[in-house]
Amino acid sequence: MSLQEKRLFLLDMDGTIYLDEELFDGTVDFLDYVKATGGKYLFLTNNSSRSVEAYIAKMQRLGIPALKEDFLTSVDALIVYLRKNGYGSKKLYAFGTASFRSQLSQAGFCITDRLEEDIHALVCGFDTELTFQKLEDACILLNRGVDFIAANPDWVCPTWYGFVPDCGSVCEMLFRATGRRPVFIGKPKPEMALLAMEAWGYSKAQTLLIGDRLYTDIACGVNAGIDTILVLSGESRQEDIASSPEKPTWVYPHIRAVFHDLTGEIEL
Repeated sequence: MSLQEKRLFLLDMDGTIYLDEELFDGTVDFLDYVKATGGKYLFLTNNSSRSVEAYIAKMQRLGIPALKEDFLTSVDALIVYLRKNGYGSKKLYAFGTASFRSQLSQAGFCITDRLEEDIHALVCGFDTELTFQKLEDACILLNRGVDFIAANPDWVCPTWYGFVPDCGSVCEMLFRATGRRPVFIGKPKPEMALLAMEAWGYSKAQTLLIGDRLYTDIACGVNAGIDTILVLSGESRQEDIASSPEKPTWVYPHIRAVFHDLTGEIEL
């Protein structure tokens, strides 16, 4: 299926359509084109530190109107995983931001951020409120043998000044200390893309995933059996593709170039 025939566009955010508070050129034109042609876009993010409400507020600051149903996050996928695997009545230590804990609590899970005896699992997210106490608690729990689950495997999160350690890096640190690795949810697992297609009724052939990371975004699309675009505006570089086991269907420098190809306009 050609790029112009795609109808469901799954968009990573950080490094793909914006960086911190800077909206990338071409993002609004791209989103307007999708709506004008009868398509649907969804924002897919592995960032588990913020709620959907926080993302809606950010989009509004950037000039993009957005509703709750426009987003699918790694916390959404984590909640589905926890429910399917029998964690609904078990106490979970939530290693993450206050927003991360709140989202899990609102979903009906028994959440704590204190070291207690009856904790069944350590559940990690991208923690921008990280403390040494949390690291110590996590090591104690992992040495006890509790289950270890993480919302996303990203090594870094992009910022205007470079990168900061994301959930995957903290989990690697915990592995070095305890020898325990988590079950990772979110991209590159296919569930987020599959959930999006199921929710909105689009086929794999109609769906396209656009992101800036080979090992999460592109791998998610490959694992879900859908076409992908790698944009070089975030973490991954052109030279990274050769060594990546997952290859994108198309590669573009940025979202503006994707828009130009979709519309047939000449990029100046």
